[in-house]
Amino acid sequence: MVDGRLADPLEEELEAEEHAPRLRLSRRGFVVLGVLGATVVGALAWVVFFSSLLDVRDVAVQGATDDKLTADQVRTAIGGLGDGPLARVDLDAAQRRVEAIPRVAGAEVWRGWPHTLQVKVTQRKAVAAVKGDDGQFTQVDAGGVSFATEAAPPGGVPVVELRLSQQAKDADGVISRAQLVQGAVAVAAGLPSDVAQRAGALLVHSYDDIELQLSGGATVRWGSPEQNDRKARVLVALLAQKGTNYDVSAPDAPAVSG
Repeated sequence: MVDGRLADPLEEELEAEEHAPRLRLSRRGFVVLGVLGATVVGALAWVVFFSSLLDVRDVAVQGATDDKLTADQVRTAIGGLGDGPLARVDLDAAQRRVEAIPRVAGAEVWRGWPHTLQVKVTQRKAVAAVKGDDGQFTQVDAGGVSFATEAAPPGGVPVVELRLSQQAKDADGVISRAQLVQGAVAVAAGLPSDVAQRAGALLVHSYDDIELQLSGGATVRWGSPEQNDRKARVLVALLAQKGTNYDVSAPDAPAVSG
């Protein structure tokens, strides 16, 4: 009873809790806990960054799909960067090494815990093969990057050949051969896939006179490497008509003959 009233059991319980002794850590206890925590963190850090428990055991490569660019070539490029603890691998440096491979257009590198370095590559795709004076064929991608030279051109892409007119040769100081090749590659890059498959050669007579030869003997007068998209669309429509000569050099006034 409290002040002549019956005590509420709940009030008595709360009052008892208020007066119960509380557990308090001493300063020494806090120090001990801190040391234990630091020890655990340090041990984990040592396991992750310095021990051999989480070493790289495999470099998994995606996107290297043919004998021109193999997974082993990618692993060789990464080299010693793929050794030791996975957590310590310099991903940016590994990416740069992979992207230095001529046939690689881009790469992604990430950690696949607990033991795998993951690499995904995007290969360059040839849109044209430029025939050199030595008879070799240099493959060029849509960005104008030359990435391989071989004795034969790859299938399914046009071969760029310089067959310059005398006027074009005289203008070499104004428009260089490299610029002419660049223009022809831009034409090749803009060809629809079905047309590119039929393309045999892109003959460059001058900047304004590029000729596309198709399988079956048909030829396309392309003109300059300007308005490529427009010319490509017009050519697709023209190819529905029978002919041996197609002219899209002026895409607003195309012509078919033969």
